[in-house]
Amino acid sequence: MAASDWWRRFRSQFEPPPIPDLLWRRALAACPLALRLDTARQAGLRHLATIFLARKRFHALAGAELDERLRLLIAMQACLPALQQGPRGLRGWNEVLIYPGEFKVRRKHHDERSGVVSEAEDVLIGEAWEHGPLVLSLADILLDLEQPWDGYNVVVHEMAHKLDMLDGPADGVPPLPSGIARRAWINAFQRAYDDLIAETARGRETLIDAYAAEGTDEFFAVVSELHWSQPGVLQRSEPVVAELLTAYYGPSPAPH
Repeated sequence: MAASDWWRRFRSQFEPPPIPDLLWRRALAACPLALRLDTARQAGLRHLATIFLARKRFHALAGAELDERLRLLIAMQACLPALQQGPRGLRGWNEVLIYPGEFKVRRKHHDERSGVVSEAEDVLIGEAWEHGPLVLSLADILLDLEQPWDGYNVVVHEMAHKLDMLDGPADGVPPLPSGIARRAWINAFQRAYDDLIAETARGRETLIDAYAAEGTDEFFAVVSELHWSQPGVLQRSEPVVAELLTAYYGPSPAPH
């Protein structure tokens, strides 16, 4: 046996099982963001989704129901933001928690002015924990599949946080490829973030959802949603940020 044949056989023992063709075609038809990718990027997405499904454990909570098609659809959308990073963009966590709809999280809130610490319940549709699970609302995942070009995508949003956390707590600056200067990224995103805060403080309507003003981490996640689902809006509002995200994620499949 040739050495190359032995190595391929040895490596195949550790490779995840491929996604069946029929399942892939059904999921691709149901995911417009993936369907509009070119052939090469679709192949890359299929490979990355295969790795995602092998590495991540899905947990359906509070009565949520998942089948292999839904797990694949979630994996596909989660892998879109990591497409250019490849498998290294999926490292550092292992679990996907799926609720049927909105879920409540009890948090401690610290008032910096008074020093008072209080507890309250936040109602969420998605959450990403550093080194912890990706938590998602199934109802919102399905809505995003039905309305892919409305500027929102909960899986993309939370995966942007996961990419941001690859080098520590989320701060709006994920590990960047060599072709993107870190200083240029920070300057462009900080200016756009500051402008959004100023506009929302004046009570003005903004093209970028006001939730992005919650922090630099949320700004990055919100504009990531726009890159994938409404890039024309992002281009009109913040063209430099739009250009940087195209360099980071690759071209958006959304109609401009």
